[in-house]
Amino acid sequence: MRNRYLDLLRFLAIIRVVVYHVTGWATLTLVFPAMSVMFALAGSLMAASLDRSGPAAVGRRLRRLLPSLWVAAAIFVPAMLLIGGLPLNWRLLLWLFPITDPPANGWGALALSVIWYLRDYLWFVLASPLALWLFRRAPLPTLITPYVLLVVVELGFPGAPVVLRDFGLYFGAWLLGFAHHDGMLRRMSRRVLVTVAAVLATAGAAWIFTHPGARGYDLNDIRIGNALWAAAFILIALGLAPSGAAWVDRNARFGRLVTIFNRRALTVYLWHMPFVVALTPLVDVVGWSHQNLLGLAIRVALVFALVGVMTVLVGWVEDVAARRRPELLPGGRRTRPEPTRPTDAVPAATDGPRPAVPAAIGGSRPAVPAAIDGSGPVVRTVPRAGSAAAVVPRPRPVVEPISGPAVEPEPSAENAPLRVS
Repeated sequence: MRNRYLDLLRFLAIIRVVVYHVTGWATLTLVFPAMSVMFALAGSLMAASLDRSGPAAVGRRLRRLLPSLWVAAAIFVPAMLLIGGLPLNWRLLLWLFPITDPPANGWGALALSVIWYLRDYLWFVLASPLALWLFRRAPLPTLITPYVLLVVVELGFPGAPVVLRDFGLYFGAWLLGFAHHDGMLRRMSRRVLVTVAAVLATAGAAWIFTHPGARGYDLNDIRIGNALWAAAFILIALGLAPSGAAWVDRNARFGRLVTIFNRRALTVYLWHMPFVVALTPLVDVVGWSHQNLLGLAIRVALVFALVGVMTVLVGWVEDVAARRRPELLPGGRRTRPEPTRPTDAVPAATDGPRPAVPAAIGGSRPAVPAAIDGSGPVVRTVPRAGSAAAVVPRPRPVVEPISGPAVEPEPSAENAPLRVS
């Protein structure tokens, strides 16, 4: 069964990213460092997949990740070639397997800027088998390594490849996901967990406010502060996480909305930014500035509405990639199975508490169930030495028809957010 608390975190992260891209409010990056949270959730799911399937989990994760990108590339790459500014060469193959940023022209590079996340996710998945092996043998040194790498790159090699820089920034969050999966965060005492989170948050805040970026205190421009602040946030969000959040589904509409955003995370991420870019000219046409709350609210609503249309049109690709039955919108009402006739039902051992067994006569050992014959279940006792055997009949149990809802398969793990968090 899915943990709806984790689904809720992913849902909130997706909403936050889209709203941030429309409004540009830097405060949102401080309130909810969505990108690092998404990498932590993905790291936890990746560890679970490796435990379940071994190295084959790498191929399965990539299978779920890439088809949605290929659909977007099939639309945008021909458009960029027709408009011009995109050279026709071998680098176009990077749209099939983006180990580095695939080529794009001016407007395409902005509309498809979210591809950076798929690039980092791909590298993290490829590194996960070795990283998980190292993490379980030396947890703390392995966890600290990305943060040391980030400090070295940022202070000593600012021109380092972007993939290396993102390993330092986000792979630590991915490893915190490993710690969450292995129960390390849950086993920490609350006092130690909160203390460590407070130290990291204090160090991160100090760096953020003493090293403002081009957009002020936007975490996307302050990588060291971003990593420290996000690590503290993840420790609290996952370390103090409840075992579940059943209340999410008490309201059917809200529960389904959470399900849709989790099942269609890649579709939302890949397609929301093109609509943000397309609607930006409305600022000049209508006169909506970033200080106009009504205008921003309308733009946010329009972006979500357009993304909803694309979700219906191409979101089913995520179902195909995950080998689920394709749906236009997931999480709909599922039909309940036909009631089973009592004469045909076979009770499972875990269907409910076993009927009480009368004590055997004559101080015999506890009763042991005997085989079921044509006349119904009986109980045979195993007598102690010197006692007489007794057979106590047991009434035939009443079997309830099976009428519960079917358990849905676990959705795709690759729910993940966009470049600018």
